[in-house]
Amino acid sequence: MTSKKLTEKPLKRRRFMKTAVGLTLAPIAIGLWGCGGSNSTSTSSTASNSSSSNNDTDSNAEPEEDFDGWASGGTSAMTSDFPDDSLFDTASVCSVALTGSQTEGPCYFQSDYLDDISYEQTGLPMMLCLQLIDEACNPLSGYEIEVWHCDVDGVYSGDTSDSADASGFNSAFCTGNEVYALSAKWFRGIAVTDASGRINLKSCFPGWYSSRAIHIHFRIRRNNTDQLVSQFGFSDSFCQDICTNHPDYSHRGEPDTLLGQDTVFGSDYNEYTFSVSQNEDGSLLAYKRIIISD
Repeated sequence: MTSKKLTEKPLKRRRFMKTAVGLTLAPIAIGLWGCGGSNSTSTSSTASNSSSSNNDTDSNAEPEEDFDGWASGGTSAMTSDFPDDSLFDTASVCSVALTGSQTEGPCYFQSDYLDDISYEQTGLPMMLCLQLIDEACNPLSGYEIEVWHCDVDGVYSGDTSDSADASGFNSAFCTGNEVYALSAKWFRGIAVTDASGRINLKSCFPGWYSSRAIHIHFRIRRNNTDQLVSQFGFSDSFCQDICTNHPDYSHRGEPDTLLGQDTVFGSDYNEYTFSVSQNEDGSLLAYKRIIISD
């Protein structure tokens, strides 16, 4: 899709009963426990988890609007264009803090280069927009950004057959050994940053599973070397609204873990929260800047 000027409106483990409709089967050492499972170490060039008041695109203010009119059924419902780079405009003086690293977790395996990572799964369609910059606010092009997250029922896909790196994947924990998940690759993908340091992915808002706030994992890599592994989440009020009112999520109700209770994000959870808006077509726009030391 092309970009346009931003006009969006401001803003017990898992349930495994699910039909297979829409499936196309086709530098810091981290000591945290990712997603509640086995730990993994990663290398990061980050320095600080604090944010700057000038990084206003990463505002963590609670949504002020009533989130009615959300689209459903997956990315096929999306008709809006991705917004242009004004989405990431900041104050004229650049003063930002490096994005902090977080644990990789036990649900990672290397995925494919994709624009739409949903594999036709259901859910609130989501535009995921990330911009990678250095500490001087210069965009970083040519970097791989890989993302992965669970589906509406809090389940990760588990088909590792084509993965170049599945050594840390805990299939039982992440998929519950469900057949539909073991044969799928949904909600995983890699994109390369453009001249603006940006990637755009189509996906669906993830569901929740016990002990974790709703989150999306990401990895930054260049020349086959990890630059950062981390996670971003969503405000509690937004997650509670979607999980209680949206037809693709309401069967499970509110998440059992809020940001302040999450053992991965910790007390600095506001630094890891997406900004969100509702697009004209009812899809979700989730966006965030990632700052690393180049």
